[in-house]
Amino acid sequence: MEQPSPPLLTPAHLTMMDGGISVIASSCGPDLTPSVMRAVGSRIEAQGRHICIYVCRSQSAQLLGDVARSGRLAVVFSQPSSHKTVQLKTRGARLREACEDDVPALQRYLRGMERELTLIGIGPVYARAMLAHRLDDVVAIEFEPELAFDQTPGSKAGQPIAGTP
Repeated sequence: MEQPSPPLLTPAHLTMMDGGISVIASSCGPDLTPSVMRAVGSRIEAQGRHICIYVCRSQSAQLLGDVARSGRLAVVFSQPSSHKTVQLKTRGARLREACEDDVPALQRYLRGMERELTLIGIGPVYARAMLAHRLDDVVAIEFEPELAFDQTPGSKAGQPIAGTP
């Protein structure tokens, strides 16, 4: 039986990413025109081997079309209070409708963003407005990261995270 590959991310990265921090997703069209959207939630599973982010369909038509066509996705997880940032990339992203089973992850993410923004002097009402959504408008984007990069400002920005091929 084949052993799973080692995780791309360290426990410290996973803890930071799973704490409800800013998540921005991007892809591109066939002509390489970029598409970018803020996620309204995320879920990290299997030691970071499986990740799900959530976006609003009504705001993300270009991004969702690009991901549906190519499977290409880059996702940035950035902690506002420290600017610690991780970028993940894949060529195998999949879309699905969000469902009631996703509600706890969406709520947990919102609570995390409320805490994180409060640390930098932005009240929780801002997080609630920024991440407002209707479940019937939410699309889940699931993926297994293929590459991981440290994007924290400083001397290591852009460097692969250990474990990235």
